[in-house]
Amino acid sequence: MNLRSSWVAETGQTREDTRLNQIGATTLVNPVKVRSGILPGSYDGKYRLSGFWMTSASAMTATVTEGRAVIQGDVAQGAYPVSLPTPEQVTFAPGDAQYGRVDLVVLRVYDKLYDGSNRNEAVVEVVRGVPAQTPVAAAVPDRSLPLYEVLVPAGASAGNGGIPWNTALKDLRSSIVAVGGILPVQAPVVAPGAYPGQYQDTENGQFQRWDGGQWVSYSSAVGGIVPLSAATLQASYPGQYRATGAGPLQRWDGAKWAPAYPGPYFADNLDAGYTLSTTYATALTERASVLALSFTAPESRTALLTFGSRMSLVLNSGTTNVAGTAFMCLRLTQDTTVVRDLNDELAVLASKGADATGGISTSTTQRLTGLTPGATYTLTSYYRTSNANLRAWFDNSFIQVTPQY
Repeated sequence: MNLRSSWVAETGQTREDTRLNQIGATTLVNPVKVRSGILPGSYDGKYRLSGFWMTSASAMTATVTEGRAVIQGDVAQGAYPVSLPTPEQVTFAPGDAQYGRVDLVVLRVYDKLYDGSNRNEAVVEVVRGVPAQTPVAAAVPDRSLPLYEVLVPAGASAGNGGIPWNTALKDLRSSIVAVGGILPVQAPVVAPGAYPGQYQDTENGQFQRWDGGQWVSYSSAVGGIVPLSAATLQASYPGQYRATGAGPLQRWDGAKWAPAYPGPYFADNLDAGYTLSTTYATALTERASVLALSFTAPESRTALLTFGSRMSLVLNSGTTNVAGTAFMCLRLTQDTTVVRDLNDELAVLASKGADATGGISTSTTQRLTGLTPGATYTLTSYYRTSNANLRAWFDNSFIQVTPQY
């Protein structure tokens, strides 16, 4: 057996054994015990974990590659450092005639002082599962570190196709680092931290800190922006920000991600319509819809409002030498409450002299203040003419609200 260990054999531990197993890597579970796991690293630096990688060697045989690990026993037993300096082959028993089974490949330490096995050694071992219609993995023995689950189909044998290696393996390997080190997570189940302030790096590249109760993404802990690489991560608190693929930042409001800086808001109507009303009205003859715009007030309580239209005044048939003015104004409401009412001083306008003809494009920009942050407001366009003998025409009308941050 190639798997080497320290402080297990009663006699025969060599200086080479001791040197190979000077690991110095213990990720705490509590003040006394450490986590069982494999030291991270790969030959080219591209992978988190290459130690004890398993590949097929033949129909019923696999090769476990070299690596170093720590296996934690019970509290009184301590931690066993082990190393595999050269690859090791493991062989699986033929499949059951009727049902499949799930075997475990483990690193296992036999210590006769505790297990009554009359053995003192570390081995790479296959723990055979129980065949069943719905097979489950064999239980992990004491002082063992699981490496892989292997599904052995019914009837599998060296002469009958063997194990389908491309689909039969489930990687169970987990990593460890020295106390205070950043753990590169490589495990199906994320283990809880041992102390507040412990750090880990997840498989999706998210840097996390243990806060005493849960793993918190690093950007949350320091109030930073969650990067695009971790965009699927659940938010941690209202007010947290994250990057998006489209570019604009988003902010967590306690229930959902929403644009961090909403707006600008814009609505327009390119249809021409006219009014003969001398009081403000929302509807225009020949224009099918009312022009309105809703927006959400920013934290600053302030927004810039810009609106306008192309206007012209046309005499009714049989009328001559009439002067007048066309007005466009906006009413601001919150639900059914009028926040800012119609006022000619707040309107855009175009005037016509007695002999004048033609039209004009006009707009204005005004500041909206005293808004309630997060509240929804609506701006609705109203129009009028100063003279019932003049049709006030409006075309290319628009409203824009730009929140101030």
